[in-house]
Amino acid sequence: MSGNDLWRIMIVDDHDMVRAGLRTYLMLEPKFDVVAEAGDGEEAIRMLQSGSIPGGPPHLILMDLMMPRMDGVEATRAIMQLFPDVKIVMLTSFLEDEKVVAAVEAGAVSYVLKTVSAEELIYALNGAAKGMPVMTADVSQALTRGLRQRTAQGADEGLTDREKEVLLLIAEGRSNKEIAEELHISIKTVKTHVSNLLMKCELEDRTQLAVFAHRKGWVKTG
Repeated sequence: MSGNDLWRIMIVDDHDMVRAGLRTYLMLEPKFDVVAEAGDGEEAIRMLQSGSIPGGPPHLILMDLMMPRMDGVEATRAIMQLFPDVKIVMLTSFLEDEKVVAAVEAGAVSYVLKTVSAEELIYALNGAAKGMPVMTADVSQALTRGLRQRTAQGADEGLTDREKEVLLLIAEGRSNKEIAEELHISIKTVKTHVSNLLMKCELEDRTQLAVFAHRKGWVKTG
């Protein structure tokens, strides 16, 4: 991209007024061009996949964290698999350690609070466009705390929510096909989760995973 080109931006937020405010401000910036908006993660992915965005996928997505149907973390994870070149900045009101970790693990370049100044938001977007993470001190500290807590809690808490769902279904004796149908994901995705579970838990097969889940007390009986 040459120095005269615009950074094309998509805004994803379930509040119309928030999107309107962001759009109005960003359009005043000579480097930015807001080319698309979506009200939640599902709509954003649908727009990206349909090719309905003028000029193709945007360079940047300004993503809200908490949205109905599909939140920012799930949407970020899915978009990163489909469009790995898109840079995502998570913009949220929440500063919970685990949410910061989840957003970064999903592929967000930066995690920015809605309380930041306009100048700080522009700085974060410019950094993200160049692939450089930009986080305020409080967000960086939350990320560090979240990662440290995971390490201290061990492998069982190092699993994602989706991995735990897959693990519990494995413990119930479900096949990959049954798990895929239950969670509305592809069999290929189930296999990926199973491989990740075996690696994280340092186990060799599904039977050992089932025993692991029972020993942890995660499987309800009776």
